[in-house]
Amino acid sequence: MNENTAAMIQTFIPMVLILVVFYFFLIRPQKKREKETQEMRNSLEVGDEIITVGGIIGTVVSMREDHLVIETGSDRSKIRITRWAVQMNNTAHEKTSSKSK
Repeated sequence: MNENTAAMIQTFIPMVLILVVFYFFLIRPQKKREKETQEMRNSLEVGDEIITVGGIIGTVVSMREDHLVIETGSDRSKIRITRWAVQMNNTAHEKTSSKSK
């Protein structure tokens, strides 16, 4: 190996290490969270209490492929939302916390 090749390798290795670190600390955990969120949205059922991205709390009344109808408040107002707008399923969270007790 000559000096030019060794110098190129020395500059290339830190860049590769930075990419590996970015993958394991940023990209991989983000993909895992996205997968868990998608599974939660796909496992919604009628009667589940959900919270939307906008902070609206309601109960799922009916479902279609990409839309949900939720019932909010004591006056039983109904709102149609898209499935991607669901941030959290409170019913599923309550089920898992009661199983762990």
